[in-house]
Amino acid sequence: MISSNDHAMQFGLAFKKFSVVFVIIGLLTLTSGQTGSVLPTPPTPKVFLAQPLTVRWRYLSSGTLNLTPAVDSERIYLPLAGGSIVSLGASEGQLFWKSEVGGEFSASPTADDHALYVASETIMAEGDSRPVKGSLRALGREAGVTLWLKTLPVPIRGSLAMSEEKLFAGTSNGGFYSIEKATGNVVWFVQLGSAFNCSPVISKHGVYVGSEDGTLLSLEEASGKVRWRYASGGPVRGPVAIFNDTVYFGSGDGYVYAVGEADGRLHWRSRTGAGVQAVKSVSRGLLVASFDNFVYLLSFQRGKRLWKRQLPGRISAQPVTAEDGALFTPISSDAAVVLGLRDGKQVNSLPTGEGSNTAASPLIVADRVFLTTDRGLLAFSQPGKSKASNRP
Repeated sequence: MISSNDHAMQFGLAFKKFSVVFVIIGLLTLTSGQTGSVLPTPPTPKVFLAQPLTVRWRYLSSGTLNLTPAVDSERIYLPLAGGSIVSLGASEGQLFWKSEVGGEFSASPTADDHALYVASETIMAEGDSRPVKGSLRALGREAGVTLWLKTLPVPIRGSLAMSEEKLFAGTSNGGFYSIEKATGNVVWFVQLGSAFNCSPVISKHGVYVGSEDGTLLSLEEASGKVRWRYASGGPVRGPVAIFNDTVYFGSGDGYVYAVGEADGRLHWRSRTGAGVQAVKSVSRGLLVASFDNFVYLLSFQRGKRLWKRQLPGRISAQPVTAEDGALFTPISSDAAVVLGLRDGKQVNSLPTGEGSNTAASPLIVADRVFLTTDRGLLAFSQPGKSKASNRP
């Protein structure tokens, strides 16, 4: 006869075996289908956009560009006219270094916790008919010194995309590169036709890149081989959004498209009032900002309009989102606007100064919200921590 203690012991051993198997299955589930080069999901922002936000610090400059700064876990890197870039502490705005790369920046930079990666182009004298050349370089995080430099026959446009080991970028003549972050060596290069001025996106299925002739391409990350193409009627410049094996993107033809991630087959398209660059997936649906000054929330399944709100200016920059809202920066407006995700009503605004917003996207690092204006960089946080400081 088996005692109750024996029963308990057998149950405990069985439970332990089941737990080990469950953990192993869970780990296999999490890692299946993932490539080693896809970056981990960034941490949830520590900011509530609907709550009051005041200026924590400013970096004053008249040389800001329509390029989105790069960020890592603690710093923000602001590109300036004339090929200068500054490294600033995200929390208090302290200047770590300023570096001169020469020429002018041609694309938005990107950064990790080791280096900053920047693309630039040569400045030709008036009347010089020689083609403009480009370059890509890595600057050390701690001092801004050049770690490697790659000269390119034409400039990179749009923005740089980054995986754990590689950089991805499109050029003004339709070329597309995969480059090693550690060395600057070219992994592969493909010539794809129309010019690029886009923001590539990396997923477990490949690299998504939009062209000026209206084509969205899906490329194999390892080789650059074209998996599929989808042709829209206008330039595709903004980053795609990916949700439930579907790729969503906006086009200059005024439509938002949903295509299958595996084969590029059209699921639906939805008309807006003007061209679209900014799309972003949120819990309630797909956020879309069009050049008719309107923001839309569309359903993922059929593109049905859930709400529509007008903002005080044209929107080309990607919004930044938190749990309680989405922050938009209309061009030539004196404020950034926060819309609630549930109904699209305005729940907050961040004053930036008269007509001072640029086309750079807003950013969040930890508990700071960053806005690039034509007078410099503004860092916002919840009030009550310290007085704002101005830095040259």
